[in-house]
Amino acid sequence: MAIAELREAVFLLVRMPLLWIPGIIGGALAAVLWMTLFISGAFFTSRLLVIFSLLLLLFITGMLSVIRNKGGTLRSLIIGGIHYYFRVLLPQLVILFAIMLVFIFCTITLALLGVVSDISLLIVLTFGIMIPTLMLTFFFDMAAVFEDRRVFESILRSTQIVSNHMMEVLSFFIVSAVLCAGVLFSLMIVWEVILFDKLKPIMDFTEAQFEAFTPDQLFAMIGQDGIMLTAIMLFIGVLILLPLLFSFKACFYKKLVSTTITIEQQTFGEYDSKGRWYKY
Repeated sequence: MAIAELREAVFLLVRMPLLWIPGIIGGALAAVLWMTLFISGAFFTSRLLVIFSLLLLLFITGMLSVIRNKGGTLRSLIIGGIHYYFRVLLPQLVILFAIMLVFIFCTITLALLGVVSDISLLIVLTFGIMIPTLMLTFFFDMAAVFEDRRVFESILRSTQIVSNHMMEVLSFFIVSAVLCAGVLFSLMIVWEVILFDKLKPIMDFTEAQFEAFTPDQLFAMIGQDGIMLTAIMLFIGVLILLPLLFSFKACFYKKLVSTTITIEQQTFGEYDSKGRWYKY
């Protein structure tokens, strides 16, 4: 099922080049974040990441509105992004708050039971809460834009859709993971080939040197040219994956919704001679 929707998403991107704008914006922001990490460190980059994420959400939401309207202009993309911005942002905050609340509740419960919360237990607990929650609420943004659902309605709608089509949704995640792995692996091969001479000393590292290897040492090894090349690779990766994945997600959601048919039982009434139903 997912392969057909992926093909439809590719045709959609070819037919509407406007949908590449979020990828261009996202790629540029990713490159800026990488350069900021190199220049200013993680503290300032983490703050900038939040601002860039909120900005990128505007263009992603606008992209979904263009897909909903089956076309548009740059102006309609921005207007659509503004119109649906908080309908998409607020459910994200609700989901994040719910995950944090459940995590804190589970941690407190384990502490009261006398269970020591080591790192491995916290990791298992975190993924045990996050993965099912994110999977069930994955299509909340599609419900908010395509069906004009409000905050809790969009979350509930996503939960219903995923619960009713679990195997199809799993196929969507598998295809998406393979797609991401293929693009990232291809870019990584290009990155390593270009920087092969600078990365060659790593091949002779001992196990102790690998354990002591730090990001700062990597920055010094690849140099300014390697930093710029990494920024370009990040730009290309986001440029390709962001529009493709969200278009794929939109096409897949519309297919799921179209297969969910509500049948109304007609109990009191009769058909006339022309086959028309008259309800009492």
